[in-house]
Amino acid sequence: MRRDRHPILMLLPARRAILAMALALFLAPGLALADPIGPVTKLPLPRFASLKTDRVNLREGPSKDHATKWVYQRAGLPVEITAEFEIWRKVRDSEGVEGWVLHSLLSGRRTALVTPNKKGENSKIYVRPSASDELAATLQAGVIVNIRNCDGSWCLVDGDGFKGYVEQVKLWGVYPDERIE
Repeated sequence: MRRDRHPILMLLPARRAILAMALALFLAPGLALADPIGPVTKLPLPRFASLKTDRVNLREGPSKDHATKWVYQRAGLPVEITAEFEIWRKVRDSEGVEGWVLHSLLSGRRTALVTPNKKGENSKIYVRPSASDELAATLQAGVIVNIRNCDGSWCLVDGDGFKGYVEQVKLWGVYPDERIE
């Protein structure tokens, strides 16, 4: 194929210019772009949410015509929303499984999993945000907690029969240094 007949080079001049700008932005070192927002909700992407019901189908694509990859059976399970398309949200769970969920099956209620990838490890919940404070509870890995607030280091959490502070780094469902009021 001759060089001047390459498909990229045959693009209209305006499209070549757009492609060149996109490549320049992509390849520019240290370029800081604004955090993306969802085209439907205008909320930040990614962001955390939780499952509203005990039965949520995770689909391969954003429609009921796509196959179900997984069925979640745990209301309150935190998921990370990474994309939006009409009434569908692309989510990722704590194990990295991704797929599409109907928006009506998600809740804005913030929850988290305690040390989800450390089976057999217990996490300490303290009365106040200090590892030297009195213990409020000890939770097994994988327990879902409700997040009341986070200061970037500690989160006030509660659940069935407990309330207290846990180190933020031990939770999947909040970002490092994220503050929640």
